[in-house]
Amino acid sequence: MGGGRGTRLYPLTKLRCKPAVPLAGKYRLVDIPISNCINSGYNRIYLLSQFNTASLHRHVQDAYRFDRFGRGFVEILSAEQTEHGDDWYQGTADAVRRNIMHFNAKPDDIFVILSGDQLYRMDISKMVKEHLARGAEVTVAAKPVSTDEASGLGLLSIGEEARITDFVEKPTDPEVISSLVPEELRSTDGQCDRVLASMGIYVFNASSMFEALKGDSKDFGKEIIPSLVQDKDIRCHVFDDYWEDIGTVRAFFDANLQLTEPVPSFNFYDEDHPIYNYPDILPTAKLTHCDMDRTTVASGCMIGRSTFNRCMLGVRSMVGDNCKFDNVVMMGADYFETHDEIDIPDNISDVPDVGVGDNSIITNSIIDKNARIGANVFLSPKGIEEGWADKHNGVYARDGLLVIVKNAIVPSGTRIGCE
Repeated sequence: MGGGRGTRLYPLTKLRCKPAVPLAGKYRLVDIPISNCINSGYNRIYLLSQFNTASLHRHVQDAYRFDRFGRGFVEILSAEQTEHGDDWYQGTADAVRRNIMHFNAKPDDIFVILSGDQLYRMDISKMVKEHLARGAEVTVAAKPVSTDEASGLGLLSIGEEARITDFVEKPTDPEVISSLVPEELRSTDGQCDRVLASMGIYVFNASSMFEALKGDSKDFGKEIIPSLVQDKDIRCHVFDDYWEDIGTVRAFFDANLQLTEPVPSFNFYDEDHPIYNYPDILPTAKLTHCDMDRTTVASGCMIGRSTFNRCMLGVRSMVGDNCKFDNVVMMGADYFETHDEIDIPDNISDVPDVGVGDNSIITNSIIDKNARIGANVFLSPKGIEEGWADKHNGVYARDGLLVIVKNAIVPSGTRIGCE
């Protein structure tokens, strides 16, 4: 599922949908659920989207080409006008309902429904086997989370044989949250209790899904799943491993920078369960007398004599000399350019090259693709009010961070924030 506007991830979603947001230097968010499917033995994948889909289409077409004998595919189904309606998807359930005709499903088929903006590694086949062994009609994947994090998630409680007995979507009342804490997840050392939170991952018998979608419910988490608790055999698959919902700018930033740690919570280096991507034909990165600590550098980068502390540098990142980066996610660029190719806007006399110019200092920031940041620039969210925006230069303050949007032009000498 990748159809939402991604308003909480704005301005990273200004020119693309959530699943197309770059991740970990060379991937996209959508590579995570697709790779989980492929590694689990499932290669018939539909991707439902509707907003700013051009970038997503290009990436999926470049990255996922199955041989014709395996009959696998990743097919994008965008919102379309039909005789039954001509408006946008109204939610996750509505998106599936509108595309049932494309699935050619039989009543005894199995559907796995995944979100397009989460970071985790799961063998989905184990969940499906568990679903079949229990004779369940619906299975919901859930992760134990602390009660401090619970208010923004769908919470559930289970009885015998993991049967779901209650499901509450994003409760805010502490007493309601506390009532859902199972005995085995209560704290014994003075730490927070834990409660089971839905991951937004579901396994449905096709017949049960068809029946659930007969009404006008718009969303699985808010409407479909809670309504089925009393009427269907709905079970829980407990997943107690790393899982991050990349729903906000801060969550995106933190998920990227934890990958730079010596032992990251999520491992992209697992050869048995790889995360797939487009074929990489870029040259190796070029570094010139850099000082780097906990920094990941993708292919195609050209980095000058600069200092980096806890940074993620994406493909084709260009950084000049005497720069200082501290806690920066730089997504890089879609292309290498020459000076002859620079398109100079009429209202700007001096357009910087793609990347970051000499003597620039950047802290606690996200630099989106193809951004042009000149020399002697200072960027920091410190002292900047939340929600502030310089739309002319493409710089936004979100979640305590600065975001320099895709294709932004920040002139030389610009100073935003304080030391």
